[in-house]
Amino acid sequence: MTAPSRSDPEWFRSWFGEDYLRLYPHRDEREAAQAVHLYLETVGRPRGRLLDLACGAGRHLHELRRNGIEGVGVDLSLALLSRARRSASPPFHLVRADMRDLPFRDGSFSAVVSFFTSFGYFETEAEDRRVAGEIRRVLEPGGRFLLDYLNSSRVMATLVPEETMDLDGRPVLVRRALEGRSVVKRIEIRGPDENAPREYQERVRLYEPEELRALLADSGLLSTTRFGDYEGGSFDDVSSGRLILAGVAE
Repeated sequence: MTAPSRSDPEWFRSWFGEDYLRLYPHRDEREAAQAVHLYLETVGRPRGRLLDLACGAGRHLHELRRNGIEGVGVDLSLALLSRARRSASPPFHLVRADMRDLPFRDGSFSAVVSFFTSFGYFETEAEDRRVAGEIRRVLEPGGRFLLDYLNSSRVMATLVPEETMDLDGRPVLVRRALEGRSVVKRIEIRGPDENAPREYQERVRLYEPEELRALLADSGLLSTTRFGDYEGGSFDDVSSGRLILAGVAE
């Protein structure tokens, strides 16, 4: 077994590419439908433009469209945006950008959604706060947001240190560990030469519920509702799979 690769603060630039798409070819469409349904039932239909922050390959944009909402999708990954673009006719309105510096005018959206743990990716908490600040900046006063995040307590309690997967007949080794305030996943995809695997990382900073609520509030995003799953269940530190916060921009 090769030694774990060193921490890469910009890991997301290389991981969310072709290997990611091949390893996870069919993210759960049923889950996307549940998440969008929860948003519509609890936050309500936006009165203006909606931004899907870190839209990935567009599965939530598809579900929003099925419900009559044409969202704007933003992501940093060219590979995921290309998949989203090819998957829809007419094509989605997609923008390539870093969530720390969104290329939109102040108050240009009435709603921002971020599904499937796309928060906490950066090396410092200050960068996460910058993301929250950008969400608030592009939201109009009184605009609504939904942030779909993991349940940090459950992640720590149920962490699977190691597992193997398969990618087109090639073994994939996935290792997980807690490193400081972050949960880190290291992925090794072995090719014909066993001594030269392709290596990637995922890293998410872990926030407790009240920490995350306070971080958002500091940027003017007031969390008014929280859920523990896509069915709208109450949040529980031990059993909930998700921490989903919804609220309003001051």
